[in-house]
Amino acid sequence: MATARTAVRVLRLGRLHFVLAGLLLFSWGALLAVLAGAEAAWGRFALGYLVLFPAHLSVSYSNDYFDAEADAYGTPTLFTGGSGILQAEPALRPLARAIALGLIGLSLVMGIVFAWRYGGGVGFVGLVLVGNLLGWFYAAPPLRLSYRGLGEAATAAMVGFLLPALGFLVMAGALEGPFLLVAPALLLYGASFIVAVQIPDVEADRLAGKNTLVGRRGRPWAFSALGLLPSLATVYLLVAGWFLREVLALPLWPVGLLSVSVAVAGIVGAVRRPTQRTAATRLVNAFLIALVLFVLAADAYWLLAL
Repeated sequence: MATARTAVRVLRLGRLHFVLAGLLLFSWGALLAVLAGAEAAWGRFALGYLVLFPAHLSVSYSNDYFDAEADAYGTPTLFTGGSGILQAEPALRPLARAIALGLIGLSLVMGIVFAWRYGGGVGFVGLVLVGNLLGWFYAAPPLRLSYRGLGEAATAAMVGFLLPALGFLVMAGALEGPFLLVAPALLLYGASFIVAVQIPDVEADRLAGKNTLVGRRGRPWAFSALGLLPSLATVYLLVAGWFLREVLALPLWPVGLLSVSVAVAGIVGAVRRPTQRTAATRLVNAFLIALVLFVLAADAYWLLAL
């Protein structure tokens, strides 16, 4: 029974709902590549995702390990504050670190296998390495990006660029015009994500000495940002759709319309601008669920072309 309970806790450390969101973003890039003319080669897709999966999963384990003291100041929520597992069972900390390192190693091995099988060479493996290093040093010393005011840029780059870029690169073999034209909207969503997940943890981050943007500016400012960023992304997608109207197998403007739901969720928060953690967390959860459902709906729409 003790072994089974430990296994369950180790799995909970992985926070698999984040990994699912990563799959959706990877699929966004992969499907965009197919709509732009790349072959729908699902063997490439599967092997490519086996490069991303361990890398993305490792971030949950490494962040929980390196943020164990900081997370002790707060209470976990659906999307923020860590898993709470290492606070309840500190003896699992060495295992969490070992799992994170093992997953990074597996990701790099799979990256080499993919480059050997499908091409991409040093450039592809280099992108995989950069993604793994960003995930590790987000909280790990000596860089500790999230403690030095650099966590926002790192997360926006990982969530808004690297995850979908890897999907596009896996299918198309290069980062081409259609992806680069859509990328600014993805970066805006990535920025929205990191602002949102910092909102519930303002007090804990300040006590832990984490130099976060929301910790410096406060919750009201953060909710104002959530009202602006996805709205800009929505408008951008609608405009980009005009430029891509003869490039993609399906028009892009319906994706812009789907994005309205995320913009509305952000605007609701901007109007209410709660300062208390409980009310703020409810709005953050609603916003992040809307964001995930939007990416899922966009992927489903693009699947219609296959």
